Amino acid sequence: MKKKLLALVMAGALSLTGLVGCGGSQQDANNAENNDAKDASKKIAMVTDVGGISDQSFNQSAWEGFQKLEKDFQIKKSYQESTQDADYAPNLQTLIDAENDLVWGIGFKMADAVAEAAENYPENKFAIIDFSYGENTPENVIGVTFKEHEASYLVGVIAAKMTKTNKVGFIGGMDVPVINRFKYGFKAGVESVNKDIEIIDQYANAFDKPAVGKAIANQMYSSGCDIIFHAAGDTGNGMIEAAKELNKFAIGVDRDQNSQAPENVITSAVKRVDNAIYDIGKKLIEGEFDGGSTVTYGLKEGGVDIAPTTSKNVPEDIIKLVDDVKAKIVAGEIVVPGTKEEYDSAK
Repeated sequence: MKKKLLALVMAGALSLTGLVGCGGSQQDANNAENNDAKDASKKIAMVTDVGGISDQSFNQSAWEGFQKLEKDFQIKKSYQESTQDADYAPNLQTLIDAENDLVWGIGFKMADAVAEAAENYPENKFAIIDFSYGENTPENVIGVTFKEHEASYLVGVIAAKMTKTNKVGFIGGMDVPVINRFKYGFKAGVESVNKDIEIIDQYANAFDKPAVGKAIANQMYSSGCDIIFHAAGDTGNGMIEAAKELNKFAIGVDRDQNSQAPENVITSAVKRVDNAIYDIGKKLIEGEFDGGSTVTYGLKEGGVDIAPTTSKNVPEDIIKLVDDVKAKIVAGEIVVPGTKEEYDSAK
């Protein structure tokens, strides 16, 4: 009887030990699974254009997209900052060597460097802001473009309704297609309200020279312009500084730039680079990468718009007009020109 009881106790002990052992193994499996999940977090990085991560415009908007991705999906983010065009290729190489799952080039000027990297590293994934390779897009690259002219048309309407001198200005970073979309959209918007308003424009030939932007703006303001719109990155921050000093109106670009001069920046043509970064990053995390294609974001897609702070300085009746115009653009009733040819043919 005692032997039988001892056997039962030993069997129970062994059974309990087995259960504890199984529990420990399951916990180890859970830990391993959690560790694998952490290891599986995507590494996404970008190379900035000149102007840098804190340009309060284009590059900064891109980085804000990365920050939102990190918050929502715990990605591992990083960037390499470019101070000159010669930095693009080595900066891309640094991020490739770091084994990032997706490497972004922020700006059309990186088109050649991104294409070369994509060819040399066909197993890596790349994306570029403000450039389309069209039918020649590599299978491991996504191009991203925006309908900047649509938002520019809206701020043009605002400028035309608010100018007191009937003379407004535009400062572009360079004479290139993406900047010309801003210019011709703006001009078309102004002229849709009043064809007699004089519009003067000038290219700064730089995206990272605030002093140049300020000098051009001072000249425009002194010539009678009371509102200037810029599409010039960090160069345009000099225009905003001039507007603040002279108590004139300015229109920002890419991000809502009202905080730089709350009484002077009446609106901004917002270009949601951050949304594009987030959208494509989210799809990558979910296992989708539409390489070999170009994605275009306009008003309809939430890729461009006027700044949310517009109501601070722009009267309600003008905002209502802009909302009506926006609805017509989205519906296709107004087709906004984005090139000189389209602009000239629409006149």
